[in-house]
Amino acid sequence: MNNIDVVILAAGKGTRMKSTQPKVMHQLAGKPLLDHVIDTATTLKPKEIIIVVGHEETTIRKHYAQTHLTFVSQKQQLGTGHAVSQASKHLTSAKTLILLGDVPCIRPDSIKSLTDCPADVAVLTQILENPTGYGRIIRGDDGSPHMIVEEKDADQKEKQTREINTGIFCVKTPLLKKFLEALTNDNANEEYYLTDIIKYASNQRFSIDTVSPSLDFEAKGVNSKQQLAELERDYQLESASRLMKAGVTILDPMRIDIRGTLTCDSDVSIDVGCIFEGNVRLGKNVSVESNVIIRDSIVKDNSTIRAFSHVDGASIGSFNDIGPYARIRPGTESQTRVKVGNFVEIKSATLDSDAKANHLSYIGDATIGASVNVGAGTITCNYDGARKHQTVIEDNVFIGSDTQLVAPVTVGAGSTIAAGSTITKDVPSGGLALSRTKQTFIADWKRPTKTTK
Repeated sequence: MNNIDVVILAAGKGTRMKSTQPKVMHQLAGKPLLDHVIDTATTLKPKEIIIVVGHEETTIRKHYAQTHLTFVSQKQQLGTGHAVSQASKHLTSAKTLILLGDVPCIRPDSIKSLTDCPADVAVLTQILENPTGYGRIIRGDDGSPHMIVEEKDADQKEKQTREINTGIFCVKTPLLKKFLEALTNDNANEEYYLTDIIKYASNQRFSIDTVSPSLDFEAKGVNSKQQLAELERDYQLESASRLMKAGVTILDPMRIDIRGTLTCDSDVSIDVGCIFEGNVRLGKNVSVESNVIIRDSIVKDNSTIRAFSHVDGASIGSFNDIGPYARIRPGTESQTRVKVGNFVEIKSATLDSDAKANHLSYIGDATIGASVNVGAGTITCNYDGARKHQTVIEDNVFIGSDTQLVAPVTVGAGSTIAAGSTITKDVPSGGLALSRTKQTFIADWKRPTKTTK
C-alpha cells in the first residue's frame, strides 16, 4: 500500500447530458465513467479512495455498496475546491491525488508520473490546438506555473495560452489542507476553485511542476452525449491500435467495440462490427467474421465464428466452425472440430469432438457425444414448466430432422432417430427409434374458406 490517498470528484449534475442518471454513471466501453477512474486509481494501491458525491448520490452509493470505497457528500455545488474540502478529514497520507469522475481515460502511467513527481504540487497539463473552455496554465518568469486562470476569468492575452489544466493534481497533503482553508470565491462563478492552490503555492514559493499525459485523449472530460460518443471512439481506436501492434488483423479499427478485456494469440482476424464484452480470449488463427458479439468466452485455436453469431459465457474448442447466425449461450463447452450452423441455439450443453448441429435446432441442458449429427429442426425439450432436465446423446448417434427429445432422456451410442420423431423414452444403443403417427389421406376434404358478410 502506498502512502497516498485518492480523491475522485463525482458530485456534478451533468446538466448537458440531458439525463436523470448521474453523469459519472453513464457508460464508456461497457462500464460507468466512474468505474474507469476507480480502476485507474486502484493501480496505485492507495491507502484510501474517497469519492465526493452530490447529485443523485444515492444511485452512486448503491452501485458501489459492496466496495471498500469511502463516500463523502457535497450538499451544495460550490466548486472543485469546496468538493475536495469535504474529503479533507479522510486525508491522512503524505500525498493526495485528485481525479475527476468524468475524465475516464486517464492512464495508470500518467497518474504514476504525477504521484512520483517530487514537487510540492504537481499538475497534469496538456497543450491543445484549441484550448477554448479550459483553464489556462500561466507560467512565471522562471518557467514554473504561477497560476491557473479559468476561461471565464481570463483576459485576452491569457486566452492565447494553449497549455491547459486537466483538473488532475497531486499535492502533499499538509499543504493541500492549508490551501483549502485559504480558498475564496472571488471569481466570476462565485465558486471555490481548486485551481487557486497553484497561486497560493507559487506565492509562498512551494515547488510546482507539471506532467503531461501520454495520449491526446486521456484528459478529455465528458459533459454531453456528443462528447461521450467522441470519447468512446477515441477509446476504441486506441484499443484497436494496441491489438494491431500486437499482430491482430482488424479490418476496420473504427468499427470494433471492446467493452472489457480482449486477449488475442497470434494471427487472429477480426472483421467489422464486432463487439467483445467482459473477458474474451481468442486463440491462435481464430477468425471472427462481421457483426459477431462475444461475451465472457474462450475461442480456442483455429476456430471460426461466422457472421452475426452471439457467443456468451462459452468455451469454444479448437477447429470449431460456429454460425453464421448461431447463438451460443452460457454453460456451453465444445471440443475439437465441432460444427454449429445457422440459427442453432445451444445452452448449458457440452459437445464432444466432431459433433454437428448444422441448422435450425435448439440444444439445451444436454450432453452431446462425439461424432453426433443433429438434424435440422431438432430440439431438446428440457423444461417442464418448473425444472430443467438433461438430455444425453451418446457417441455416433444420428438424429433425423424435426426430432423432439423430451428430457430426461438418453439416446444410446450408435443409434439412429428417424426424422419427425418425438422421443420420450430412453433409446438403446445401435438401433432405430421411430415415433410417428400413421399418415392418412382424405380425398374429398375441402380447405376452409373465408365468408363475406
